[in-house]
Amino acid sequence: MTIRAIAYYKTVIEHNIMIYNIDMIRDFYANYSHRVSEARKAIGRPLTYAEKVLFAHLAEQPVKGGYQRGVDYAQFYPNRVCMQDATAQMAILQFMNAQRKETAVPSTIHCDHLIQAYKGATIDLPNAKDVNHEVYAFLQSAAQRYGMGFWGPGAGIIHQVVLENYAFPGGMMVGTDSHTPNAGGLGMAAIGVGGADAVDVMVGTPWELKVPRLIGVKLIGKLSGWASAKDVILYLAGKLTTKGGTNAVIEYFGEGADNLPATGKATICNMGAEVGATTSMFAFDDNMVAYLNSTGREEVAQLAQGVAADLRADDDVLAHPEQYFDKLITINLSELTPYVNGPFTPDAACQVKDMAQKVAHDQLPDKVEVCLIGSCTNSSYQDLARAASVVRAMKAAGYQLKAQLIINPGSELVRATAERDGILQTFVDAGAIIMTNACGPCIGQWKRITDDPTRRNSIVTTFNRNFAKRADGNPNTNAFITSPESAVGYAFTGSLSVHPSYSAGWPSFQPQGDALPAKGYCADAEGVQKVRPDYAITPDANAEVVINPTSERLQRLAPFAAWDGNDFERLPLLIKVKGKCTTDHISMAGPWLRYRGHLQNISKNMLLGATNAFTGDTGKVYDQTTGNSVEVWQAAAHYRDKRGGSIIVAEENYGEGSSREHAAMEPRYLGVKVVLVKSFARIHETNLKKQGILALTFVNAADYDKILADDQITIHCASLSPNTSIAITLYHADGSTEQIEAAHTYNELQIKWFKAGSALAVKA
Repeated sequence: MTIRAIAYYKTVIEHNIMIYNIDMIRDFYANYSHRVSEARKAIGRPLTYAEKVLFAHLAEQPVKGGYQRGVDYAQFYPNRVCMQDATAQMAILQFMNAQRKETAVPSTIHCDHLIQAYKGATIDLPNAKDVNHEVYAFLQSAAQRYGMGFWGPGAGIIHQVVLENYAFPGGMMVGTDSHTPNAGGLGMAAIGVGGADAVDVMVGTPWELKVPRLIGVKLIGKLSGWASAKDVILYLAGKLTTKGGTNAVIEYFGEGADNLPATGKATICNMGAEVGATTSMFAFDDNMVAYLNSTGREEVAQLAQGVAADLRADDDVLAHPEQYFDKLITINLSELTPYVNGPFTPDAACQVKDMAQKVAHDQLPDKVEVCLIGSCTNSSYQDLARAASVVRAMKAAGYQLKAQLIINPGSELVRATAERDGILQTFVDAGAIIMTNACGPCIGQWKRITDDPTRRNSIVTTFNRNFAKRADGNPNTNAFITSPESAVGYAFTGSLSVHPSYSAGWPSFQPQGDALPAKGYCADAEGVQKVRPDYAITPDANAEVVINPTSERLQRLAPFAAWDGNDFERLPLLIKVKGKCTTDHISMAGPWLRYRGHLQNISKNMLLGATNAFTGDTGKVYDQTTGNSVEVWQAAAHYRDKRGGSIIVAEENYGEGSSREHAAMEPRYLGVKVVLVKSFARIHETNLKKQGILALTFVNAADYDKILADDQITIHCASLSPNTSIAITLYHADGSTEQIEAAHTYNELQIKWFKAGSALAVKA
């Protein structure tokens, strides 16, 4: 660290201005161990680390004898809220309806999703500021009005910025993005939620969560060679599948965990969203201390060290983990090799060394056309440093890039530091493009130049998701997920079947990169200081929240109507969805991001990516009112206006992926009354409940096959109550009827939400 930087850190720490919300953090640590002790007494046994953190944030006294995991609900008081610009719009619009003067907990907005990746940061960032000026003005004015921190475009990706500035061991946070668990890399219980959940926390009411199951992952050994932290979660995704972590916390422990840097831990926690986990967490250790110190939060590190015994699992848990976790997995890091997962689902795990066989067996496009490094999962300083080391080694051996290489730094702090240390120049000299510190291609914000937007091709990314059409809108782009160092290897070979880590004839070396910059982070860089919000933020009641009443991008929300208390009679079937249906399928991103603050306009993308089980068409259904084939949203609007609503039927893990509550608000706006599926992804089920849609699952999954194209369906829900099933009558077009049964997970509070029309209607 330079003398100037040391002096800067010393000054700001002495004046308590470097650490955001330091008074809240001090108060938290002053009471943390006592709350853990009370929870341990009430439950009557040793506690895992995740349990300590969760129970320390309970809104009520812990239940004597404990909770039934995966069944019981509990209420919590999280410490803070974070929101990205795409989801923050709807969250703030809902918060405005709550008629509060300020947020009850520290809350931040991060402008990272609306920036398109095209020609590079110097062109793309100014263009984004111009194109999205209206939205940014709205978000900034709301932040000023209600006292929220505002990180403008170019500041960085929400989760990297949170890790650098806000995350702290033992804390609890909700965020309107499914990858909020990134903060678990600093020992935080960070949970992705929809906007209505975030509003619960911002208005100061207890936030409800199903008490999660516990999956323990014991890490032994130490990573070496080309293996990285990313490979831990890629391997685990293959073991758990995309729904194996649903309603569970993944808690990592063991000597192997102690060997991982904080940003590596964050990578693992981040991608836990891809197995459906509520969150993922690592216990406090020296690597977290080092990261906190390096980012100017020495006092936070000291406070955490004062309660270190309660920032890890109890001794008996560590000695006998099989007695305390619902599932226990051991991973030997010393034996782990690089992975590359895909295409089209993040749990399709394959070791890099086996990829040639997979390419041949599955007849995959072998040529790698583009390699993309970044996203919230892999955009830290170490990620870029290790990737750059591969570039240097390959170039020194005389090789040139065979695939386009695109780099997205995670934050301005990372970008400025990587620039100072020559890392960015290494990429540029090799022919790479440096994009804005933003999400970009990972969420469909990539303007890819291609002569055929439907051509079958392969790309390699360091992202967390690889659903069809997600990156570039092309359904035939085979996207594979790997680590930054492995991605660069593919960029030089240009082939999925060949990789420097194992293929003969290629240079023999190991990627290298410091976990933390040897010279310290460039915290005093002009660009870094320019994007920081003030450390002391107060709400301004005189500030006007800027919404143009004629805007095509922003629209004030009107409350949804309350339930009339009757059965839903003869609802027309809107769509029976076949196969995987993620939130990307339900509410696409990409160009639709521009309408995230306008419910009426964005509702026109509803289920455009869903496959009709009867026709195989994507995004189109038979409209019972007109007899025509139309887009799903059009049929829904007709049913809403002429038939009183409709019902959606789907398969397993419906709503997998993003936390975007638009996937629940759009069907609600278009009159969908019920969503009946084989199983739900956690966040989406909650979002449906919050918005007043009846979320049901088949008691017998085979009953899915009984739903026919022209069906009208009655839901006998008038007597809706907890722990009861719901009878359903199917009226077929031939005049016959069938009876099936559905289950639900509504408790008394959630039934109140449903009766009122939405959760916010209860709070209003």
